[in-house]
Amino acid sequence: MPEQGDMGEFFTGGRWAVVGFSRDPFKYGYIVHRRLKTHGEEVVAVNPKAEEVDGEPCYPSLADVPESVEQVVVVLPPRTTDEVVREAARLGVTKVWMQPGAESAAAVDFCRSQGMNVVSGSCILRYMDRREAGAA
Repeated sequence: MPEQGDMGEFFTGGRWAVVGFSRDPFKYGYIVHRRLKTHGEEVVAVNPKAEEVDGEPCYPSLADVPESVEQVVVVLPPRTTDEVVREAARLGVTKVWMQPGAESAAAVDFCRSQGMNVVSGSCILRYMDRREAGAA
């Protein structure tokens, strides 16, 4: 069930967390993190199996990130996404972008019920490409 939300709102400022960051430069968790950083976004990595990324800390969970984040990109299997969005809501995160393959109807419904801006079924990298081309 795709949910478009207000995609542009994600790029109006605020700290990002990429939940499902990967140390493998060919995986989407790594690519999304790197691309956001390259475009000047403030972004932290979340992965319980990594301690750092490019000399910066990587946190085991959203709750372990020392400063708040306003928006989260989830790059995980759907069953884990359900847990992440609940943790995000408890922490006051207002925007959740579920990469294709990470979304679940339950997670989308939960985000909506919490008044979160939720995007699912759309790739953030493609959206960023369209923004750069002036088409978003």
